[in-house]
Amino acid sequence: MQASTRSTTGKIDWETMPYGGDLFGEIHLAETAPAPEPEKDSYFPGLAICGVAAAAAAWLSDHYGFPIILLGLLIGLSLNFIARDPRTHKGLDFASRTCLRIGIVVLGLQVTIGQITALGPAPFGALLVVMGATFFAGVLGARLAGQSNFAGILAGGAVAICGASAALALYGVIGKDRLSQAQFALTLVGVSLASAMAMSVYPVLAAEFALNHQQAGFLIGASIHDVAQAIGGGYAFSDAAGSYATIVKLARVALLAPVVALVTLAIGPAGEAAGQPMWKRLALPWFITAFLATVVLNSLISVPQPVSHAALVGSKALLLLAVTATAMRSRMDLLMEMGWRATVPVLGATVVSFAAALGFVVLLL
Repeated sequence: MQASTRSTTGKIDWETMPYGGDLFGEIHLAETAPAPEPEKDSYFPGLAICGVAAAAAAWLSDHYGFPIILLGLLIGLSLNFIARDPRTHKGLDFASRTCLRIGIVVLGLQVTIGQITALGPAPFGALLVVMGATFFAGVLGARLAGQSNFAGILAGGAVAICGASAALALYGVIGKDRLSQAQFALTLVGVSLASAMAMSVYPVLAAEFALNHQQAGFLIGASIHDVAQAIGGGYAFSDAAGSYATIVKLARVALLAPVVALVTLAIGPAGEAAGQPMWKRLALPWFITAFLATVVLNSLISVPQPVSHAALVGSKALLLLAVTATAMRSRMDLLMEMGWRATVPVLGATVVSFAAALGFVVLLL
């Protein structure tokens, strides 16, 4: 017989109960005990979540033909609550910074100096003017909308050069202490949407204006933001226009390093670098220097086509990870507070880019 669990007073003696489990006590301890310290030194949680989100964006883009960078942005923004967990910070920071820089370096394998010189002096000069006008249109649009000059530099540079890749590179120079991640994310969304719209509309407008293959190729290559969409828009007009648009667009990509260098000279480097000696402050970010070196290397040696293709895929994957991670670290409440004025720099730069390119097409080509 089991011993009685009641004391002489008639109350239950919990200490004498065999296997007595205080369930409510355990619940109380679980609720009041301090939470375990998160593993802040691990890259895995943030990288794993970012990788899954980027893979989802790639799958949707492949099956539905939607711009992959825009999908990465939207999925990242929808998952921004994940960044509240400190365990994800190290991995997300690695994806948004290191993956970005490596992706820009690898992008240099798609450009050669010969592609730039193949344009000829007049089209290349016209391209420089179009890019300059686009850049300053972004800055002017930011001022008119009450935004900071840094927002205009980011938007104008992204539209003038190569869309999201240029925006990521320029934001590395501007820094989050001078421009919020929310403004950066909103600029990326605007650039991606404008580029997707341009890829569909610009070939139709080129046909309406009765442009020839070279004219259409220059217009599309000089004004569409993203590399893949500029090339796709050119080939949507004709094969000859697609080939010329590819050359024009890659010439814009090659000018990424000089533009970033000029921006660094104009505004100075971000954050801690501001207190360094002059020669260090004027130095290009290492990934831009490496991008230039990759372009020179690609111009001096013949890179096999499979290697070049693999480098393009790898660059896109790294940039997609960077964009997705940046979106996850962005605060939706700040995006909501910015309103329509924050999109003015991108819209202004896009309109000026198309108008300037069309003007040179009519005058020179």
